Amino acid sequence: MAENETRRDTAALQALTLGATVVVSSTGNGAFEQMLLNGRHALLADEPKAVGGNDLGPGPYEFLLMSLGSCTSMTLQMYASRKKWPLAQVVVRLRHSKVYAEDCADCEKPTAKIDRIEREIEVIGALDAEQRSRLLEIANQCPVHRTLSSRIDIKTTAA
Repeated sequence: MAENETRRDTAALQALTLGATVVVSSTGNGAFEQMLLNGRHALLADEPKAVGGNDLGPGPYEFLLMSLGSCTSMTLQMYASRKKWPLAQVVVRLRHSKVYAEDCADCEKPTAKIDRIEREIEVIGALDAEQRSRLLEIANQCPVHRTLSSRIDIKTTAA
């Protein structure tokens, strides 16, 4: 494809999602609108109108929180099912913010901030206190939580 040609055809972009590849492409509509493809689904991402987007879909940090929340809920449901515990529903509420690093009081850059995700988990069902406590421990074992908590190596190349 020539350098100045755009790829706006959804079917052609979906064809690029071989294996476990996800494709993200600007749509050409609005300042931030993006098409997210995984071979089976097409989603839109955008930014709120307050920052120049059209608010046609969640923003990148909202997708990140949704990923952690959905993985947390699925992990707890799977664990409770295996244990045959009466878990009826999991509700996960998440917020992202930038906060001052607590261990940065004496550092050279006291304005240094870190990312913080606050995750509140509500488990609904006839569970005893021990089961509820165990489910909160298991939440930290969900694959997305482990990925976000680990060192991540992102390699970027030009196509």
